[in-house]
Amino acid sequence: MGNDAENRGFFEKLKAGLTKTRKTFVKNIDEILMGKRVIDQKLFEELEETLITADVGPAFTYELIEKMKDQVKRRELGDAELLKKVLQDTITETLKKNETPFQIPQNELFTIMVVGVNGTGKTTTIGKLAYNLKNNGMSVMLVAADTFRAAAIEQLEIWSQRVDVPLIKQATGADPSAIVFDALLAAKSRAANVIIIDTAGRLHTKVNLMEELKKMKRIMGRELPGAPHEILLVLDATTGQNAVVQAKMFHNEIGVSGIILTKLDGTAKGGVIIGIARELSIPIRYIGIGEGLDDLKSFKSEEFVNALFEQDFR
Repeated sequence: MGNDAENRGFFEKLKAGLTKTRKTFVKNIDEILMGKRVIDQKLFEELEETLITADVGPAFTYELIEKMKDQVKRRELGDAELLKKVLQDTITETLKKNETPFQIPQNELFTIMVVGVNGTGKTTTIGKLAYNLKNNGMSVMLVAADTFRAAAIEQLEIWSQRVDVPLIKQATGADPSAIVFDALLAAKSRAANVIIIDTAGRLHTKVNLMEELKKMKRIMGRELPGAPHEILLVLDATTGQNAVVQAKMFHNEIGVSGIILTKLDGTAKGGVIIGIARELSIPIRYIGIGEGLDDLKSFKSEEFVNALFEQDFR
């Protein structure tokens, strides 16, 4: 029972967190469709403008409008109000394709490399992820491989104490790949189930950063075949279309296997999750909607769409 109550609690929080996105997105669409208006070119233009403003991305917008026009042409849609249903179904369909929570095998070491630009909430997300996995009975170890910033190491140390998991670290300026190498040895000797690696996210030295990440990835693969098993990219929802640009860059450079979208609460740009799903086809693993330890949850598309359109918890 507790689990159902917990899920309902998260759903209500998600619903509240998506208030600003709902205002710039769903409410605007409701206003366009209010009353018995004919479905004409002007209506489609207004819808298109609203969708673009809501950060859902040009690819999704184009696809949706074409789908609506096609259904009107085939006389499947005569009432403007029904366009909202097409919108909702298309969003659900797009997000569902990107809904694959990762499976962590028991009794073998699973490595997660967490990447992303500074300021996206990367270190905090790692702490919450460690808490989440530990609560699911896994033995977790954190690795401070962002040696560029002393603050990043300190922050991860605070999280490791808070969620009571060990941390592998070295002094600021140490070679990140060497730390990862040590961490793999430590994880094997302590029979840890999951190691989560924090990496640097400074973008003004983009070339160096990507080379560093690639080197880390190579060393991991050499020491443990198949590692890193997961490369999770942390994106900040408040940056809107910028998040899509970051995702493309990281994915092209090092290959991202999953996305965590943070700070969905309190932003009007939550629609960016649809743009990311449509344009990148990278699984969205988790979403973050607050400061609390429990505010990082596995992404469920129907739950997200129901919360966005203020429907009931299912």
